[in-house]
Amino acid sequence: MRSRIFIKLLAAFVFVIAATTITIDFSVRRAWEASLRQEINRNLIQKTLLLAHRVEVEHTQSLQDIASQEAQAASARATIIDPTGKVLADSEAQASTMENHAQRKEFVAALHGKVGSDERRSRTLGVPFLYVAAPISGGAVRFAYPLSELEATTQLVRHTLWFSSGLAFIVALVIAAITAQYSARRLRRIVGFAERIASGDLSARIAEGSSDRIGQVAAALDKTARKLEESFSALQTSQRQLETLLNSMQDAVIAVDADGRVQWANRGMDRLALQRTRLHAPIVETVRDPDFLTALSGATDTQRVTARRAASIIPGRTFDVTAAPMPGGGAVAVLRDLTETERVEKTRRDFIANVSHELRTPLTSIQGYTETLLDSSPDSNHAREFLEIIRKNAARMSRLTEDLLTLARVESGEQPFDIQPVAPGELLEEAAQSFRDIARNQHVEIVVENSAPNPVKADREAIHQVFSNLIDNALKYGGGEIVLGSLPGKHNVEFYVRDSGPGIGSEHLQRLFERFYRVDKARSRESGGTGLGLAIAKHIVLAHGGTIRAESELNHGSTFLFTLPVAQSS
Repeated sequence: MRSRIFIKLLAAFVFVIAATTITIDFSVRRAWEASLRQEINRNLIQKTLLLAHRVEVEHTQSLQDIASQEAQAASARATIIDPTGKVLADSEAQASTMENHAQRKEFVAALHGKVGSDERRSRTLGVPFLYVAAPISGGAVRFAYPLSELEATTQLVRHTLWFSSGLAFIVALVIAAITAQYSARRLRRIVGFAERIASGDLSARIAEGSSDRIGQVAAALDKTARKLEESFSALQTSQRQLETLLNSMQDAVIAVDADGRVQWANRGMDRLALQRTRLHAPIVETVRDPDFLTALSGATDTQRVTARRAASIIPGRTFDVTAAPMPGGGAVAVLRDLTETERVEKTRRDFIANVSHELRTPLTSIQGYTETLLDSSPDSNHAREFLEIIRKNAARMSRLTEDLLTLARVESGEQPFDIQPVAPGELLEEAAQSFRDIARNQHVEIVVENSAPNPVKADREAIHQVFSNLIDNALKYGGGEIVLGSLPGKHNVEFYVRDSGPGIGSEHLQRLFERFYRVDKARSRESGGTGLGLAIAKHIVLAHGGTIRAESELNHGSTFLFTLPVAQSS
């Protein structure tokens, strides 16, 4: 780690130094060189103008002497030419041996009355010069300044720059090594801290006093570790509480993942399974009941709560299985033992059925003997009145026993149903026809309206009994008009019986289909009702795979609705 940090820091320093050196070489050095050239050019122009002035005003000395003196004073080469370009005098060469200068750039400008300048290598001396020429009467004068000293100075500056860069590189090398060692030591501490956290040691801490970026990272990691430890501790506490709660349940609970492998099971499940539940083993190794497995797979695939009744997990025992999907995939199932509940329920149904059956014979005898006595026309009016009361109550108890027997058979599944496709209109017309005469005597009209076209799966007699109970209720508590109808749905047909009576309070709607529940108890008894008609209707509809409900508002009548599944066309 140290070598990698060292190389990265060294590379950064080298890049910075190289960039600085190149920047200085290409900008500062060039700017300095250009400024120096401008200064030399400006000074040389002034000296050239002074030379031109001396040549113009001084006639006591020869041109060669003037050129030599001024060249020595200006530290530059002086040259004087005539208008044709012929060299008249030169401070460093014989004028007669020199070539014509009329075409030299600086002399061309001077011969045209301007100060001219040029920079080139001298053909005579082979040295780069800066040439500046000025006009005079009868020709022009020129100074040539050698640039070799400028190049030497520039080269010296460049060498000094590269030497300084090398020295800076060595210093950077030392700084990089020290910084790399210091940073590597701090980063090793952070890496060690992170490894301890990754291995599960959430109590690990890192102390970092520096406030730089590495220190801020270390402080953030330390704060994260503290929060993680607190969250994990809270999670463990919550998990222990959940395990305690689930283990204290009498119901069996088991969770499986999306692959059908056991993730968790409470003690109730361990007691229930023939062999102890093994974690991460396929669920089929623990429970082989097909209904239980169907509930789990259904909840996992559809992401909806699925319920099933399982009877083969343990021989002789029945369980209600409710499976719910888990957010991460898989499902959790709760198994509730219904064996004792079903035994008690069966005992209750059997008791009701047996009692009802046993009561039929004596009630029939009481009713028969009472009617015989009434037909014998007893002399006493009181005796006749008492006999009539006995007959009415015997008849009511007889209806009650019949309804109890019917309800017990339907609830227990002992009532056979002949399910056949039936047109909804036929069911409605049969129900209306059976009660038209009774309704007419009570000044009530029965109307059949909407009739769904699709046939439904139904037992004619059983559904006729449902309609009979609902219409009988409407005749007792409604009035005016009773409307029968059906509305088509996608998978079922909804039938309804609507009356225009006083209505039912909303607090009663949820309990209307309970046994012996009466909205107006006094009126129900006076009308001879047993309180079982709606309960019988409910269980018949449920046995057909449908639903039943009531809708009502006070003073706005009541509507009873139930559904039957649509018969699939073959």
